[in-house]
Amino acid sequence: MLKNDIPITPELVADHGLKPDEYQRILDLIGREPTLTELGIFSAMWNEHCSYKSSKKWLRTLPTEGPQVVCGPGENAGIVDIGDNQVAVFKMESHNHPSYIEPYQGAATGVGGILRDVFTMGARPIAALNALRFGEPDHPRTRHIVAGVVAGIGGYGNSFGVPTVGGEVNFHRRYNGNCLVNAFALGIADADKIFYSEAKGVGLPVIYLGAKTGRDGVGGATMASAEFDEGIDEKRPTVQVGDPFTEKRLLEACLELMATGAVIAIQDMGAAGLTCSAVEMGAKGGLGFSLDLDAVPTRETEMSAYEMMLSESQERMLMVLDPKKRKEAEAVFVKWGLDFAEVGVTTDDLRFKVSRYGDLVADLPIRELGDEAPEYDRPWVAPDIPAPLDLAGISEPADLGDCLNRLIGSPDMASRRWIWEQYDHLVQGNTVQKPGGDAAVVRIDGKDKALALTSDVTPRYVEANPFEGGKQAVAECWRNITAVGALPLAVTDNLNFGNPERPEIMGRFVRAIEGIGEACRALDFPVVSGNVSLYNETNGEGILPTPTIAGIGLIDDWRKSATIAFKTEGETIVLIGATGSAEAPWGSHLGQSVYLREIEGREDGDAPAVDLAAEKRHGDFVRGLILAGHVSAVHDLSDGGLAIAIAEMAIASGLGAKIETPDGPQHAAFFGEDQARYVITAARSEIAAILQNAEAAGIPAEIIGAVGGEAIQLGRAPAIDVKTLRDSHEGWFPAYMGEN
Repeated sequence: MLKNDIPITPELVADHGLKPDEYQRILDLIGREPTLTELGIFSAMWNEHCSYKSSKKWLRTLPTEGPQVVCGPGENAGIVDIGDNQVAVFKMESHNHPSYIEPYQGAATGVGGILRDVFTMGARPIAALNALRFGEPDHPRTRHIVAGVVAGIGGYGNSFGVPTVGGEVNFHRRYNGNCLVNAFALGIADADKIFYSEAKGVGLPVIYLGAKTGRDGVGGATMASAEFDEGIDEKRPTVQVGDPFTEKRLLEACLELMATGAVIAIQDMGAAGLTCSAVEMGAKGGLGFSLDLDAVPTRETEMSAYEMMLSESQERMLMVLDPKKRKEAEAVFVKWGLDFAEVGVTTDDLRFKVSRYGDLVADLPIRELGDEAPEYDRPWVAPDIPAPLDLAGISEPADLGDCLNRLIGSPDMASRRWIWEQYDHLVQGNTVQKPGGDAAVVRIDGKDKALALTSDVTPRYVEANPFEGGKQAVAECWRNITAVGALPLAVTDNLNFGNPERPEIMGRFVRAIEGIGEACRALDFPVVSGNVSLYNETNGEGILPTPTIAGIGLIDDWRKSATIAFKTEGETIVLIGATGSAEAPWGSHLGQSVYLREIEGREDGDAPAVDLAAEKRHGDFVRGLILAGHVSAVHDLSDGGLAIAIAEMAIASGLGAKIETPDGPQHAAFFGEDQARYVITAARSEIAAILQNAEAAGIPAEIIGAVGGEAIQLGRAPAIDVKTLRDSHEGWFPAYMGEN
């Protein structure tokens, strides 16, 4: 007989994030009132964070297949083939709500969780990224959140021993009440040694691995599926506490365990902890699970079944074990000083049964816990797209150099060195390109080949025009990987939006998904894993829509990878892909640009249009130049346009540049954010062939200047010293964080 804990009231149902019709669905499904533990299990499995109930319909429209794809969405992480019997395993996940409540632990456990997603599949993590969005710098909480999040990422990643090699950071008032922390991890495994979460075999032991269970994080997944309000500090107990040294031991123990042949199925305990891991393993394999919570290792006394099932304590795994290998498997975990406990058994009755102190506290149909979760076709309205910006209404500045200096030292464009120097980006010894370029490059241990990785999205574009903004996020990720000479392989996404129950928010989500899908298809860049984070709102104000795209690419020889730094005095600078208007051929798009916001104090106009066919042609051409050794430096054009790209190339090298005077409005030419463009440098002896090949391929290519001196001169504008630009670029973050 089931033991009923307390009466289930409408208030208790609401406290678990379940709506009345969803609770009625539970009653219809099980034919009785649930126990408190069962209510908690349904709350965990049916919340937005775990069930994707508002997004599943649209996620199914994304392209997820390709000859390189070994495993697409649905597992702990995506997998792509990289040759030599090796695969790359990667994923991105959000830890937004926890990081706003408790910045250090929220960010740290976000890193820990995404690392477990990778190594639970048998891959050794080799690199991490993070995509961060904070409120406006002057907001009273922003500096505290920045400090805590950066320290948490560094504290966990550095201690675990994985290089954090890149990412992105933006500031905007729309993140004042809800920061975003999106964590990415990449690992390498042998193609014939991949492990999945699908349970197989009846009567097999279910083994708990890793750290002990505590009360930290109880209800975390449900909290992550709700809006914030003034009671934010009351949610602090829902944030998990991480221990990177335990996670490092868990990594080594799991990889050693996997080599024994003992593992039949394995799943990390992430969101919703023991509940989600057990239900997903059983449901995928068409098996039931029977758990005895008395056998679960705990670090606190008298924990209830409810607390144990919903705890999100970190550094834990659940495994279905080959019983013939039990002694060998247990010895591995004893050696590493980690718990190894038999907590259940697989069954053939498709039931999820949980007992505590000899009482049955949950008895539910295991498949329906996932399969019967609500799936909504939320009402949505297509957003109004702003009119294109009228360039005639934006007067040209008197001093382009001064504008460049202001932009390069603004919060969104300033150097992130203060952040990445707190991360160990060189541990493991395979980092080829450190943070600060277009994409990080990490060599595969013992091989010449390397993987490029980056994350990108421009939220202000997605706010203005979600379809073009979604396309642009994918296209910029593809460009950044291409700009270092790698062939883009696949992406993972982290779709951060506000309340999907608002038709205007859902409309932006739908249109962004459509744009992402179109770009991924056009660029042969499938989505192999991802995460959706909704309800990112505080007191009714949502974040900017932020569908982060993180991608990887492969380069056969890391020595051929390109960097952004100018190399030699006298080299020629060429603009590839300029397709501006006839009046402004280098570039003309200032709508939603950094220039418009920082110099004009405006955020209006449409997002730039993304010509995916042009992106493909231009990128393939540039990659060919890199791999053939015809260019010395490459940089894609994105935020801040041509002038910012030139400045970043100069700052990276200490060499200046003289850029010719373009036709048309100077501010549009130098700061326009038209897409599908690159700046390359090459020796003079290479230029004729480059231009000839570009013309034959239908690629716009134009000489725009030369490398040299110690200053940058933009057209007719007065020159500005590279040192001045470097001081502005490098100075903002330390000054903001109080270190100057």
